[in-house]
Amino acid sequence: MNTFQSSRHFAHTPQAIFAAIQSPERLARWWGPSGFTNQFEVFDFRDGGHWVFDMVGPDGTRYANESVFAKIEADHQVVIDHTCAPLFRLTITLEPEGNGTRVHWLQVFDDPAFAQAMKHILEPANAQNLDRLALELG
Repeated sequence: MNTFQSSRHFAHTPQAIFAAIQSPERLARWWGPSGFTNQFEVFDFRDGGHWVFDMVGPDGTRYANESVFAKIEADHQVVIDHTCAPLFRLTITLEPEGNGTRVHWLQVFDDPAFAQAMKHILEPANAQNLDRLALELG
């Protein structure tokens, strides 16, 4: 298994959620697991644009990240290819639902062995990402 999926309903419009993704200042506040911060070096939010940043752990350890925005559909979907180890594709889909939006989070790793070895970290980290998004949305 190399795929992790999460889904959560937010009482916000797709436009409001997309705004929290496309703004580097806002995204830096909520991206990643609890306790992490982000320092963006490059944030070129367009199809084919690069995203280079460090995630900084609670202990100060810096984790270098490089990604490409493979596909962006305003207010609907963002597809991110993580281009440094570990390689994965993250698809965030915003689907209007009732009085808000269902956010679908689909993360597919190239290496199934890595994904299984890290499952105990990845599943809670992805949930924490959505928790932090909820806080950002207010």
